Amino acid sequence: MHYRRHALYALISTTILAWSQAISAQQETAIEEVVIWGRSLQQLGTADSASQGVVGYNDFSTRPIARVAELVEVVPGMIATQHSGPGKANQYFLRGFNLDHGSDFSTFFDGMPVNWRSHGHAQGYMDLNFIIPEIVERVDFQKGPYFADTGDFSLAGSSSMKTYDALEENFTEITFGSEDEIRLVTANSIALGDGTLLYALEHQQTDGHFDLEQDVRKYNGLLKYTGDIANIPSRITFSAYDSKWISTNQVPERAVSSGLIDRFGFIDPDLGGNSHRYSLSGNFELENWDLNLYASSYYMSLINNPTYELNDPVNGDEFEQEDQRRLFGGSLRNETDTEIFGIPVTRAIGSDVRYDDVNELNLFTTVGRRRIGSLREDQAEELSIGLFGELQFAVTQRLRATVGVRMDYYDFEVDALRTANSGSDSDSLWQPKIGLAYRFNENLEFYANYGHGFHSNDVRAAVNTIDPATGDVTDSLDVLVEGKGSEVGFRYDNLQGFNISMAAFELRTDSELVFVGDAGTTEPSDPTRRDGVELNSFWEISPRLVFDLSAAYSDGHFRGLPSGMNSIPDAHDRVIGAGLTYVGLDNGWTSSLRMRHFSDAALSEDESIKKDGSTLLHFGVSYAQQSWELGLDVLNLLDKRDDDIAYWFESRLAGELAGVEDIHFHPSNPRTIRLLMRYKF
Repeated sequence: MHYRRHALYALISTTILAWSQAISAQQETAIEEVVIWGRSLQQLGTADSASQGVVGYNDFSTRPIARVAELVEVVPGMIATQHSGPGKANQYFLRGFNLDHGSDFSTFFDGMPVNWRSHGHAQGYMDLNFIIPEIVERVDFQKGPYFADTGDFSLAGSSSMKTYDALEENFTEITFGSEDEIRLVTANSIALGDGTLLYALEHQQTDGHFDLEQDVRKYNGLLKYTGDIANIPSRITFSAYDSKWISTNQVPERAVSSGLIDRFGFIDPDLGGNSHRYSLSGNFELENWDLNLYASSYYMSLINNPTYELNDPVNGDEFEQEDQRRLFGGSLRNETDTEIFGIPVTRAIGSDVRYDDVNELNLFTTVGRRRIGSLREDQAEELSIGLFGELQFAVTQRLRATVGVRMDYYDFEVDALRTANSGSDSDSLWQPKIGLAYRFNENLEFYANYGHGFHSNDVRAAVNTIDPATGDVTDSLDVLVEGKGSEVGFRYDNLQGFNISMAAFELRTDSELVFVGDAGTTEPSDPTRRDGVELNSFWEISPRLVFDLSAAYSDGHFRGLPSGMNSIPDAHDRVIGAGLTYVGLDNGWTSSLRMRHFSDAALSEDESIKKDGSTLLHFGVSYAQQSWELGLDVLNLLDKRDDDIAYWFESRLAGELAGVEDIHFHPSNPRTIRLLMRYKF
């Protein structure tokens, strides 16, 4: 009897122990399943090029970032810097391009284009400040003009940001940082009928590290419904953004070396601006068709003064750029599996339509932010229609071949302050695309790509006959500027947490047109050529430890110019990004150490003037326990005295008898500490 009782106890104990171990194992497995790295997702057999990829999930949540635009730095080789205040679009670099504010890199947010055409400050203006980083679920990216479904501003690359349909955990988060920085974010997703409603709110204010307080006041809101509408699977996103700020632009080196100002000083105290963007977008799944619709209302006023008193020693060169517009558009895409001559084929066809109604496209001369004159007071309407088709042939079980074509048609009208600069016109462009992918084995795939692409330019440049600043006769310029690119590469994945990809590329453009804001004109460059190689690697060393590395080298020159006089100014030839991340699956600790480096660059065609490179380290650590999480970020960990950006141009300070060519730089922020507290519910 006692023997049976002991045996029963032993059986029960053994069963309970086994159950405990199983439950523990399940819990550990469940925890491991939550830690999903976008860069570890399988791309073999689905990617069309070696430089295409996806980033998301924990790739964002563990990364300390200094500004929202650094979301694009998850794209290997991409750099986001700033030459002015925190409220305007950033300066971007990729594949040896100084992309200005987005001239050859496009971004889409839940299907809505972010870049602005014929913008008051810069063509392709890509302002990401309306995005709340914690709500972005993933970023899909691609580089080069090889993809038929992307058109304008995508010569160097493009990215597509998708927000969460529903949060895994609702949260409220507050951040306290150096220089009176406060940031509050709250987000929640709740059941609504047969769908889900997600809302997020953000407020940020800071004075910044510069002698002139930035006085940033930013407000963001997002509301997203995911569910069926009239039995149609739908996603409806509404976003609202409003911000104002004071800025310190790049300053001349001579002003610092002479002691006139310090490194974080300023020349003109009136610079800054305000901006808002209200947007509504919808994605609808109509059987085999994907329909996307969007509408947006936008405004920006920006006070700037890069040359100080060069052109007007009495009133100074200060000016205001104003842009107010409405945007409407959408896209339609169908993808079907079929056969052609017995060969399996995936056919994709689609179209996109976009209409920009710009009712304020102005350039005013100002003193102390007060308007005293007008160089441009224009209105513009710009309509574009894009059509594309793409066939991907499964030639063999190992070989895939893709053939595509895209056609873009632009129609525009400009009503300018100067009647001679008013007019209308249209233009169109065909772009072929070709790609090959060969699956060598289950771990290795090779790629080859070729394609034509383009960027549009400010439509005012196509009808200008009089320079608005000087009154001189000027030539009209093409609206659509073509580029041609090619790429070969490979992707290796051991299917156990390690992958590496490498691509060698070439990109040629007919010209790179840059809008000169203070003159209200567009200036063309000579044709350019860029060659380079990129490497991207991700290694899940263990379930707790992850390492990622991206490195890019590019060599760019103007075509048709003599050697020694053909360097492209401000084109960094080396970019390296790396990170080591620890995620404690059972102890609550998470930490990340990230390095970002870009090399020096020539500021003049003859390379006689150069700017230094930059290497910054960011560190973040957090501890989570049940519903609470505490975090600490240290940006610019080593407190490096680097520059975010530098230019070489002529300016004139008060007291100087004539203009002086000089390096004008904007310093990186010094060491910045942020304390984060999050409550999850």
